[in-house]
Amino acid sequence: MKPISIIVNADDFGRHELINQAVIRGLDHGLIRSATLMVTGNAFSDAVTLAQAHPQLGVGIHLTLVDGRPALDPEAIPSIIDPRTGRFYPDHGAFVKHFLTGKVRLSDVRREWEAQLQRFLATGLKPTHADSHQHMHVLPGIIDVALDLCARYEIPALRIPSIPVTLSETRLSNLGQQIGRSGLHVLAEQARRKARGFAICTPDAFEGIVAGRAVDKERIRRILLSRHDGCTEIMLHPGLDDAILQADAHWDHSFETELAAVTCAENVELCQQLGIAPWNFRDLVQARKAH
Repeated sequence: MKPISIIVNADDFGRHELINQAVIRGLDHGLIRSATLMVTGNAFSDAVTLAQAHPQLGVGIHLTLVDGRPALDPEAIPSIIDPRTGRFYPDHGAFVKHFLTGKVRLSDVRREWEAQLQRFLATGLKPTHADSHQHMHVLPGIIDVALDLCARYEIPALRIPSIPVTLSETRLSNLGQQIGRSGLHVLAEQARRKARGFAICTPDAFEGIVAGRAVDKERIRRILLSRHDGCTEIMLHPGLDDAILQADAHWDHSFETELAAVTCAENVELCQQLGIAPWNFRDLVQARKAH
């Protein structure tokens, strides 16, 4: 029987110092044990310094193709660059529309992600796992690039952002969102099957708000009480100041709510009472090897 565990992963580590500080607060006073590093973020160097000072934090790579600047010269990877800005396309919707036209060259994706990986490895840190900004790594073809790079660079684990959609949650007001989540679920499960072929570890379940409001204290409580078999990854985007971070990220998200949810004393105590181990991806890999 698999031990019941959670991996609370903080995305966008390195994007802003207020995100970096929230990650460490969640590590010291809450359930965060894992983060994924955005190597092209404005606070990348600060995040690296914090990660090196907190070895108990498992740090993976947050591979990025949208909403930011590339590691390479944009002229070297033109098929994944928005010609209007010279940066990545602004979000997953814009990128997927461009991707579906057949104009994205996988060789450009590979070169850019390899450059991001090399920037990560130059810090001396070793990635515990890989995921991607706005889940672009599960797209057809792009998943093959991600898995090949994981194998080549000995990255032992991968996020599978699979959240099933139930009819009880579906309403006219959120129909478009639910259709998007259904598509992501299908692609994520295909990614899980491919990852097995590379002997790359994946958690057994995934939680977090793919689209919509933040994960709050009650949501964390319900996740803990559900006690999924095996290991569940909980994706978060914590931060210390909503006003500053919303303006910086151009995203109406409550970073403070998600930090409060995983530093809430009641949730930390509930996790202990239920015997649920807070892990990072390094712990997951070690547990799988032991079995």
